[in-house]
Amino acid sequence: MKLLLSALCLTGVVLTSCAAVLPLDFQQIEPGVVYAHQVVQPAPWSIHILKIDRRRSDLKFVTTLGKEKIHGLSPLPEQVDSITPRRGKAVAAINGDFFLIAKKPYQGDPRGLQIMNGELVSAPGKDVCFWLDGATPRIEQVVSKFHVTWPNGKDSPLGLNEERAENQAVLLTPTLGDSTRTTNGLELVLERAGAAWLPLRAQTSYSARVRTVSGTNTATAPGTMVLSIGPKLVEQLPPFESGMKLKISTDTSAAHLDKAETAIGGGPALVHLGKTLIGTGVAPSRVSDAVRHPRTALGWNDAFFFFVVVDGRRENVSVGMTFAELADEMAALGCQEAMNLDGGGSSTIWAAGKVLNQPSDNHNRSLGNALICIRK
Repeated sequence: MKLLLSALCLTGVVLTSCAAVLPLDFQQIEPGVVYAHQVVQPAPWSIHILKIDRRRSDLKFVTTLGKEKIHGLSPLPEQVDSITPRRGKAVAAINGDFFLIAKKPYQGDPRGLQIMNGELVSAPGKDVCFWLDGATPRIEQVVSKFHVTWPNGKDSPLGLNEERAENQAVLLTPTLGDSTRTTNGLELVLERAGAAWLPLRAQTSYSARVRTVSGTNTATAPGTMVLSIGPKLVEQLPPFESGMKLKISTDTSAAHLDKAETAIGGGPALVHLGKTLIGTGVAPSRVSDAVRHPRTALGWNDAFFFFVVVDGRRENVSVGMTFAELADEMAALGCQEAMNLDGGGSSTIWAAGKVLNQPSDNHNRSLGNALICIRK
């Protein structure tokens, strides 16, 4: 049964499927941050809601990586602890994008776009992402136009900090980890040959010089990048040698993404202009649309941001939601825009120094990344 909610978010009142009007009992966690735990029958649903005041200039969003590298996983509380006092104080957090969870060389790699403290660390994927254009939040499908221009003037598409296919080129930065973890192909260690260089930013062109030509599993180092080239692509390119110059472009379909300090992937989009998207043909169809799982969502209206986690896989406590039910919930809270984030055992929400929900794995899953609200 869908949760039939009436959008009265500013008064904190919702109408449940039982037709009873119940106030959301928001409790202050921090100035500008309040929390409510909503229990809905007969599903049942256990819903955790953090509401963040957009008018507070001292609050901002940042993203984190597990172990602060692409090659790494860590639970949400550990990622919260990675926020140094110099950056600010963490006041609210949720798990982030889908990520490579299998125990493979690139375990932890986020599926979509991520910008961390202005640094581009992961390329756009096939689904939507959240990013901040100055103070303006956006949910958008950002298309990668990353490419490398070889010394002979020809271009090839380019990946970033991800597993490389045999016919692909991937740019690997120090944020990846200690080494490239490749097993075949050719790798070029690149050094600065122009004004722009690390940390990498979106919508930017870079001139690079080949410092060395190496084999595989090249060590990464501060101040350099590695361009890893698959063996099938190597066959199509002229020989490389030290001193050669090439160009790297991190262009995308999104304007002003070079100014973004924070971005994180997810999907699908749930709400746009206050209307739910699931089931309308606007949002992509997914196999799990009609299956209830633990869910995590991000949304906002003119006054507030919302971090929402719905517990699941607990028969007598909370069964989880479908995408359509989650979209209804976000719209009922008053969100004008909302998107889904990673769910299942990853669904975790944190505030007041602790995890507020009951993760379905019965422990805090190690995550690829997270979205954290800090007080500057």
